[in-house]
Amino acid sequence: MNKATRHPDKCPFCLPDTHRNAFASSGSFLALYNKSPILPGHILIISRSHFDSLRLLPDELMTEFFLFARDVTETLLGYYQADAFDWTIQDNEAAGQSVPHIHLHIVVRHPDDLPDPGDWYPLLDAQKKTGSETRLKLSTSEYNEISEQLRTAHRLRSKQGGFRK
Repeated sequence: MNKATRHPDKCPFCLPDTHRNAFASSGSFLALYNKSPILPGHILIISRSHFDSLRLLPDELMTEFFLFARDVTETLLGYYQADAFDWTIQDNEAAGQSVPHIHLHIVVRHPDDLPDPGDWYPLLDAQKKTGSETRLKLSTSEYNEISEQLRTAHRLRSKQGGFRK
């Protein structure tokens, strides 16, 4: 298995525009609002460098990845006034990974937001299979507005020392 490569051809998560859209960042990772969210508060944590799989993420980045994801989750829970969330990593095409670049889905949850709490994953999978015509896609202005609001919320939370108890 190969290690990280810089900006592989055709990887949407390696594009400079994608990196500029991040609302939060750490040294090696970025948080992006999902352009086609399943529910409000559906974001992605991606690596700045290209790694196809979690298995290829170097040990020295593993802790940063999960600590950053936890930190961003705290921002989301505060911003969306929630106390529940889903985390999922689809690793390889057979697991449902549609972009071969390590990414963690974080989906903020509220009581009764879906008929069954586990329904968000089948929705994500169905949207991938049916194509973009049925998938909600935010306009550029909607996406930018949400990203800016989350950027501000994350900065404020960071300045206040976070929500951790």
